[in-house]
Amino acid sequence: MPPWLPEPGYGDFAGSLRLTAEQIGLLARWVREGMAEGDPAGLPPAPRFTQGWQLGPPDFIVRMSQPYRLQATPGDVFRNFVLPVGLKETKYVRAFELRPGNKRVVHHANILVDRSRLLRRRDGQDGQPGFGGMDVETEVTGEFDPDSHFLFWKPGSPAQQEPADMAWRLDPGSDLIVNLHLQPSGKPEAVDAEVGLYFTNQAPARRPMLLQLEHDGALDIPPGSATFAVTDHLKLPIAVSLLAIYPHAHYLGKQVEAWAELPGGERRPLLKIGQWDINWQATYTYRQPVALPAGSSLAMRIVYDNTAANPRNPGHPPKRVRSGNRSEDEMGHVWLQVLPEATDNQDDPRLVLQQALMRRRLEKYPADFVAQFNLGAALQALGRPGEALPYLEGAARIRPADAMTRNNLAAALFSLERFDAAAREFRAALALDPGYQNARYNLARTLVAEGDNAAALTELQAHLRANPNDADAQAFTGRLLGSMGRFAEAVPHFRQAAELEPESAAALTNLGAALASAGDLAAAIPVFEKALALDPSSAVARDNLARARRRLEGKRQ
Repeated sequence: MPPWLPEPGYGDFAGSLRLTAEQIGLLARWVREGMAEGDPAGLPPAPRFTQGWQLGPPDFIVRMSQPYRLQATPGDVFRNFVLPVGLKETKYVRAFELRPGNKRVVHHANILVDRSRLLRRRDGQDGQPGFGGMDVETEVTGEFDPDSHFLFWKPGSPAQQEPADMAWRLDPGSDLIVNLHLQPSGKPEAVDAEVGLYFTNQAPARRPMLLQLEHDGALDIPPGSATFAVTDHLKLPIAVSLLAIYPHAHYLGKQVEAWAELPGGERRPLLKIGQWDINWQATYTYRQPVALPAGSSLAMRIVYDNTAANPRNPGHPPKRVRSGNRSEDEMGHVWLQVLPEATDNQDDPRLVLQQALMRRRLEKYPADFVAQFNLGAALQALGRPGEALPYLEGAARIRPADAMTRNNLAAALFSLERFDAAAREFRAALALDPGYQNARYNLARTLVAEGDNAAALTELQAHLRANPNDADAQAFTGRLLGSMGRFAEAVPHFRQAAELEPESAAALTNLGAALASAGDLAAAIPVFEKALALDPSSAVARDNLARARRRLEGKRQ
């Protein structure tokens, strides 16, 4: 126990719990012979289960600010809880343990990292902690995100540990979003989740990515069918090493199979489960990474049993079942964690895979917002805004009231130097969400590019009232004021930026230059000296220091 679902010969997995033929034969003989009790004196010691945190006291614990009250009303509840981390410096997470607080009602849980901190604004808007929904989207940044680890919990899950060189990054100010699938018990229940984090000083040397095979759009299972199946495939544009696999279906799932077709025609089995059981779903890690060359195709097939003979069928009698998040709906997913190999043109290989994944999704769902948006964001991150633009425009047509989409569309227009159009889209994002400070900051950049420094300064000041600890915005405001000749007003902004980034020689150099331009040479000189102490190779700090010393000496003479 627990039962081991994968069949032998379809992937070599670490930690296999499969019984050998000899062990099964021994148990069968014992049953046939009447299950006689052996000598009690020969019993091994009873197992001792870890109390509290499975890996010992965490380095850091993040908790919900208050419990969530789950009502007794029947029906699945999908709820997201924002857990501000409050770190002072970047940490690398080697392991985590999610404790849902009430295992009676938590079906499963996922963790997302919100580096943009935008989702916290949705927290508690309906008077209860958190906010509703199953498919949560975090803002796409210029860096590929998320880091693509299996950050989830289900009953029986051990604490999740990563290989030594594959920790995931957690930055100051980031939020953890705990996404819970809750099933009411028939009486009011309290849910109070917490996450224990275990850190390492070793930054990740390997950065994986999750690929999803699915075709939920084809799920329409008629009652009485025991052979309904969905399939999907993805051709790999680059070589990858397959690390782990996670299949997922609901109660009608019967068989799951995944394989790779290599460029030469060889079919390589990756996983086969002949008797799917949602209660024992798990992630399976390969004992050795599976090398898949460029041009390989990943494929999956999931078969469903919607008959009365399926003991787990929630329909009595069976009824038509389509895709959805509820337990009585169905899903058909196979997640694959891969390490992509570097490309010749030095593009982030994860973004190359993301393109292929989203293009395949568009083949299945041409009007899909996620595919349009993510493909546009990937192309934008690769520095190809012209190719990104039609996909971001498509995403905006699908969701015209989505502020994040308007912001990303505007960013592509800005990169193409279409500043008037970019400003209109940034303003549209702010009209939809006045608190969207990223759009406000980007609007300020656009106004500067258009030459409207006064309007840009107004936007930056509004942004800084909401985000006084944004070092980039403080420095940008200082540079803008300096370009307007308002050096004395620029100094406090550069000083704040330097205090927020005390190890930044560039921030100190900017502060010193502002002080010197404002006429305070005596204050500027030690700031330049400190910048040079941090970065002795900084020619800018060295030249500014020499110039400030000459000017101060000239004043004294």
